[in-house]
Amino acid sequence: MKPPIVRPAAAADIDDAYRWYERQQVGLGDEFLAAANAVMKSVVANPLQYPIIHRQTRRALFHRFPYGLFYRIVEDQIVVVACMHASRDPRRWQSRE
Repeated sequence: MKPPIVRPAAAADIDDAYRWYERQQVGLGDEFLAAANAVMKSVVANPLQYPIIHRQTRRALFHRFPYGLFYRIVEDQIVVVACMHASRDPRRWQSRE
């Protein structure tokens, strides 16, 4: 499988979360990024293991942080469309392509 494509909106989600955690405690933002990378690696290794939660969008949950990585499989490519806090309104990412 090819490396995942991270849409700009999803990259902005990750960056926003990183900055928020880093403001809470120095180094926590880096831990969030490490968790995001671990989830991304897990998705790449086995993209079908995570459930479809809306149309063809799947969600991989983080272990330590209350976030989910939302992605679609398009042909042989993983496309990350969002990285959102679990308490956010799901309509925020559902319109993303």
